Amino acid sequence: MSSFSKRTLLTALASLPAAALLAPVAARADIEVNVNRGDVQPLPIAIPAFGGGQVGADIAGVISANLQRSGLFRPLDPASFVEKDLNTAIEPRFAAWQQINAQALVNGQVTVVGARLQVDFRLWDVFAEKQLDGKQMASTPENWRRVAHKISDAVYERLTGEKGYFDTRVVFVAETGGRGSKTKRLAIMDQDGANPSYLTDGSAVIMTPRFSSNSQEITYMELRPEGSKIYLLNLETTRRESLGDFKGMVFAPRFSPDGSKVAFSVERGGNTDIFLMDLKNHATSRLTADPAIDTSPSFSPDGAQIVFNSDRSGSPQLYIMGADGSNPRRISFAQGRYTTPVWSPTGEFIAFTKQTGGEFHIGIMKPDGTDERILTSSYLDEGPAWAPNGRVLLFSREGGGGGTKLWSVDVTGRILQPMPYPGGASDPAWSPLLN
Repeated sequence: MSSFSKRTLLTALASLPAAALLAPVAARADIEVNVNRGDVQPLPIAIPAFGGGQVGADIAGVISANLQRSGLFRPLDPASFVEKDLNTAIEPRFAAWQQINAQALVNGQVTVVGARLQVDFRLWDVFAEKQLDGKQMASTPENWRRVAHKISDAVYERLTGEKGYFDTRVVFVAETGGRGSKTKRLAIMDQDGANPSYLTDGSAVIMTPRFSSNSQEITYMELRPEGSKIYLLNLETTRRESLGDFKGMVFAPRFSPDGSKVAFSVERGGNTDIFLMDLKNHATSRLTADPAIDTSPSFSPDGAQIVFNSDRSGSPQLYIMGADGSNPRRISFAQGRYTTPVWSPTGEFIAFTKQTGGEFHIGIMKPDGTDERILTSSYLDEGPAWAPNGRVLLFSREGGGGGTKLWSVDVTGRILQPMPYPGGASDPAWSPLLN
């Protein structure tokens, strides 16, 4: 079956009546989760603790949490499991899992020998009674969470036809303190909120961190009383480099898709324009020359175009131009103020912040301005950032009483939830899949 036709199927069996769940196994097709339906029912999936002691239980727990947060899967309560002590070398007793309506099953075995962690896992279609995937992964014991994320990605991709996004990191601005006296530090964590660490000391205000395409470099703005600068930070070496000194305020940096250039804004005398720097030689070119405020540049995945917001029409709206600044054209025409556009990694959509009706919204539209969809609404939602598969967005949400948290929403708008990071946070950016 082609990937297109598979992805047009309904979520596997999830909406079938109870009688259909007792149909003969031979009549069933492979299970497949349709990610494009707004009314998808989460797929019941069993993820018992992997063999191998506590680390096996921990790995299964991370996989379960990842899949549940995607909104496409419903991990079943381990207390309902009939079959115990599964072995990856032996087929499970499918009838025992059919009994609890588990439509997919993930089991595994962990072996630790010295400095080597080995994990074997199997993904089973319970009603078709066959294996859908199985791999062996090896790492060091301290990297067990990354192994769990990679298994989560494998299960997600096999059952949805879409790339996963769990083996990734998020860079963001960690906020502490009250309104008007906040400390804003550059921070990074796993996509599930684990392993947070802080990359700056809080002596300067950090804004708009962004990942490069190779995941190892971040660009961000640093604001001090004497002015602003844009920095590049290498995550492996911790080496930090300034893009240079500019006359005026510099802000809103973002890498080109190949990581060789950075687009950013410069404000001088009340006028803001977009510039582009080649990181090899620091040669800088000016892309816009309008008396309006032009800012928030974001490249198309092929690097040929840039979406940005400008108030040249009287209020902030979205525009697209060539990567050399040519042929700017407006794409947003509905009521409201449009800001912080960002092109999806697949090129299918542009996400944005929209202010209208006394609220802020996260929305998406196609690059030609059609098919606008509002995904969220609240007192203050802003700053969307795409997962590398173009399926999920991160953004920051502030309540009326203050305090900013990270939230996520999928492109259907149905799966909306807070991120696990417990502290104040804003300006998220999602890494590509890790190597």
